[in-house]
Amino acid sequence: MPTPIKIDFVSDVSCPWCAVGLKALEQAIERVGDAVEVELNFQPFELNPQMPPEGQDTTEHLVQKYGSSPQQLEQNREVIRARGAELGFTFNARERVYNTFDAHRLLHWAGLQARQTELALKHALLRAYFTDGHDVSSHAVLVKLAEEVGLDATRAREILATDAYTDEVRAQQQFYAGQGITAVPSVIFNDRHLIQGGQPVETFERALRQLAATV
Repeated sequence: MPTPIKIDFVSDVSCPWCAVGLKALEQAIERVGDAVEVELNFQPFELNPQMPPEGQDTTEHLVQKYGSSPQQLEQNREVIRARGAELGFTFNARERVYNTFDAHRLLHWAGLQARQTELALKHALLRAYFTDGHDVSSHAVLVKLAEEVGLDATRAREILATDAYTDEVRAQQQFYAGQGITAVPSVIFNDRHLIQGGQPVETFERALRQLAATV
């Protein structure tokens, strides 16, 4: 019998290390195979909750937020590009940083339909932003991505045009902030064990095997 393991993946769709961490986690789950039965839930986190609708130039934003030099920024980008390539994810240049709250509202809705649909939308959002450079705050972009993963486009537009799921997303954000989560990705196993950052596949695999052995 496979060991059931609940995983809450706290992340933002504009976080490059979240894309790295998700790919690594998924590959770890594949390696462990039938030894575990994973319930993967995506939980919302906003890196830039005050980001205006028009977004901000990526370099300008990173310099302001972290005080990085252009050389440091390029070094960091190369590290992220290399990690992504190892895992089969493509990072391309991104001109702007966008507000992601509406993306989280759509993800919440997708999760109410089916976990696989939520997973598909999460991947679509990460690709749209990091690989294709799209504006993931744009309602037109969000509706298109929702439709691509099998969600109803009309309902997606309705959600985005209203405040649907705003309270639910805010409540989840506040819950994890109250648990001390201040950086992402934060990967929580069975509500007890925390792994943070875009860790290697082996780190997640080891955690899964240890949990499977102790149940």
